[in-house]
Amino acid sequence: MADDRRIGRAADATWRAAAEHGERDVVSARRRGQAAGRVRLRQAEVILVISVQAGLAAALAAVLADHLLGPGAHVFAPSAAVGTIATAIGRRARRTVELLAGVGLGIAIGDGLRFLLGSGPWQTGVMVALAIAAALLLSGRGSALVGQAGGTAVLIATLAPMERGLELPRILDALVGAVVGIAVVTLLLPVNPLRILDKTTKPIFDSLSGQLNRVARALVDRDAEAAVRVLEELRNLDDDLGRMHEALAGADEAVTLAPVRWRRRQQFHRYANIAQHLERLVVDARGMSRWAANALQYRELMPSSLPRGIARLADAIDQLRRESHRGSGHAHSRDMVRQAVELAAAARSGGLRTYGDGLVADLRTAASDVLRATGCPTPEANRIVRAAADVGTTPT
Repeated sequence: MADDRRIGRAADATWRAAAEHGERDVVSARRRGQAAGRVRLRQAEVILVISVQAGLAAALAAVLADHLLGPGAHVFAPSAAVGTIATAIGRRARRTVELLAGVGLGIAIGDGLRFLLGSGPWQTGVMVALAIAAALLLSGRGSALVGQAGGTAVLIATLAPMERGLELPRILDALVGAVVGIAVVTLLLPVNPLRILDKTTKPIFDSLSGQLNRVARALVDRDAEAAVRVLEELRNLDDDLGRMHEALAGADEAVTLAPVRWRRRQQFHRYANIAQHLERLVVDARGMSRWAANALQYRELMPSSLPRGIARLADAIDQLRRESHRGSGHAHSRDMVRQAVELAAAARSGGLRTYGDGLVADLRTAASDVLRATGCPTPEANRIVRAAADVGTTPT
């Protein structure tokens, strides 16, 4: 009977562990699904904006080319307008320069070789090969310059013998289209730079504060597996960080080129400084979760002030996002950072072992990065952290 009871208890424990594991998988899958839904929503908004900009630019370029350059098949103007807009946000000005340079290079090489070699299939191959080689030598990589140089060389080689005077209309068409494309994204339908940044940084802020709170809870519950899951979740932020960098480039383009957005420059630069420090905070949070998991796996003791300090740092990151969204000062988030460091320092003075000590060190690094995100110079941020640590270790 005793053996049966032991077997029954072991089976119950196995079923409970399996149920808990399944529940964690469901929760993790739900979070991933919600994150994927937010990504698709942001992508749909970007697609809508770019498609409307491209359609409007193509129509305006076709109309302007027809009126300015005379009636004819002005296919290059709308093509250049769409090519300018459809490129990655944040690189449109560079794309436009490359597009025009590629057209000029293709015409120069195509026309020169056609004069020397004549026209025909093998001459076309030579023209395109040399145009591509020259473009790659100039740009050092694949770009609009390369594509336009090769495409223009093909047109010159194949159409110029049948249609004289093709070169100048091709350049003018490309110029009209490129100018219209830039005008649409800077004058008629410029993006809101702060809205772009806010939408792309929100999931990173939310994940950072949420995962740090889970680290604090894992320390309280002595749950090493929970700390490991936090580390896995934080490793999934790379795609969000990539989208944030794209948003920074697009917002920078908007406040630089769009006159209606010039008044947002100062606010953008403050917000951009915060966004650039988020990547460092993600690295800091990964380090903290790794130290926490190791400390729990090796059964190190954790003073209660340490998880409270981590939770306070999560609150500071949350507050930082609210302040950046409002464009207000950062007094509250800085106070929360000081409190987090004081609590962590109190835990260290209470006695920590190897992994707990590493956790406190990474918390202090993260605290310095939050302060730098608020606009503190690095020496000042480090001084504030050291002063808070001294307060935390001072006996009361």
